[in-house]
Amino acid sequence: MMAPFFKYGMFGENLSLVVAFLVGIGFGFFLERAGFNSARKLAAQFYFTDLTVFKVMFTAIVTAMLGVYWLSALGVMDLSLVYLTPTFLVPQIIGGLVLGFGFVIGGYCPGTACVGVATGRVDAMVLLVGLFAGIIGFNEAYPLIAGFYNSTGYGQLTLPQVTGLPYGLLVFAVVLMALGGFAGAEWMEKRMAARKAEA
Repeated sequence: MMAPFFKYGMFGENLSLVVAFLVGIGFGFFLERAGFNSARKLAAQFYFTDLTVFKVMFTAIVTAMLGVYWLSALGVMDLSLVYLTPTFLVPQIIGGLVLGFGFVIGGYCPGTACVGVATGRVDAMVLLVGLFAGIIGFNEAYPLIAGFYNSTGYGQLTLPQVTGLPYGLLVFAVVLMALGGFAGAEWMEKRMAARKAEA
């Protein structure tokens, strides 16, 4: 059996929507169990008092990366069939900054806002209304900003392409970076807790 399953025709579009729905429900469930339905917990990472978000999300990224790497190395997954979002460097940097500022101000990202709404958080509901207003506003303004939106396009880029380094070496480097990040996060949380105790 080869993956990705959808690209190999193992199920059609209708079933793919069902799979996506079930995966989304599962993802939301685990976000809620991790406490990501609370803006206070999410915003605490920006004060370095609770870096659970960083640790959980980085763990998910590394787990997915290792899974894809080893499935590819074992011949189970065809990486050439995995969709990669094209790179539009400057617009995506600006979009990332806008998302980041929204995260800091509102305490939620789009995914965690949906989790907050599902658990009855009023602040998440307000943020989700703002999110949809932003989507509608962007759609209406698109003809005016289409040139910028499609600027600095580089196609589908990967780190091995950009750096010229072997895929396996980059995977190993990201794992080391993650371990260093986890250790740094634990150290920062303890330091901030000690400062709070002294104050």
